[in-house]
Amino acid sequence: MQVVVSKHHGLGNDFLVLDTGQLAESNIAQTKLDWPMVARDWCHRDHGVGADGLLLLTRLDDFKLKMKLYNADGSTAEMSGNGIRCLAQAAFDADNHETPVSYTVTTDNGDRIVDVRPVSPEQVLASVDMGAVTNISAPENWAAVGTDPDRPVMHLSVGNPHAVVGVEDVQVVDLLEIGRKIPQVNLEIVEPGPENHAITMRVHERGAGITQACGTGACASAWAASKWGLVPASTKEILVHQPGGDATVRLNHPQEGHVTLIGPANFSSRHNLELGL
Repeated sequence: MQVVVSKHHGLGNDFLVLDTGQLAESNIAQTKLDWPMVARDWCHRDHGVGADGLLLLTRLDDFKLKMKLYNADGSTAEMSGNGIRCLAQAAFDADNHETPVSYTVTTDNGDRIVDVRPVSPEQVLASVDMGAVTNISAPENWAAVGTDPDRPVMHLSVGNPHAVVGVEDVQVVDLLEIGRKIPQVNLEIVEPGPENHAITMRVHERGAGITQACGTGACASAWAASKWGLVPASTKEILVHQPGGDATVRLNHPQEGHVTLIGPANFSSRHNLELGL
């Protein structure tokens, strides 16, 4: 069976989006398909279209969506800040909206509200209530990372697990080597600035490796940076510089303990792909 898949990216963190309505029209049950294998094939950088993950978009009604995320290696993720913006853009474009829209998106970590505003035919700006940021235990094998005891470290959940480490210079850290030691979590390294309300971040993502950006990682990093005093105590919005571009994180918004992620989603291309049955 051939299906139409759109490709989007949030600050270089790219995803393939499949509207599962195409399967319903052909009376094909989603549960009958080997989605991990599909994700590995389609997301392969050399033999497929290439992407950091595959998003399954299911419509519950006009403004309620469901998101299922498969990483490039076939594993699943509970939540993705960049992915959910790409998913919302795919729905927004398919529905031919021209004015701002608010979607409720059901994820494996609960519902998220995504406000979408068009910027150009290829780009939207999306704001996402990412939910609560909570402290979690250090991942298994954390000692193997061998971080300097003087470096600040926080283990956080933004719907998925993160280990955030403060460093002097994110460019000199061998992020790939360290990230491979704790593949079960997302690893962010963070330095302050260059602006006083900003941080600079690099990320090794669970299931994808080093990526250009990470939405949940930006949220975890901004939260940690605020707690560590890397930005002034009065800072309510932190600009997060990443290799793929900048995102904004609002702290304690829309309520205490929550964070809101703001950033673009860009349409890249459309593809007709074979879905083996």
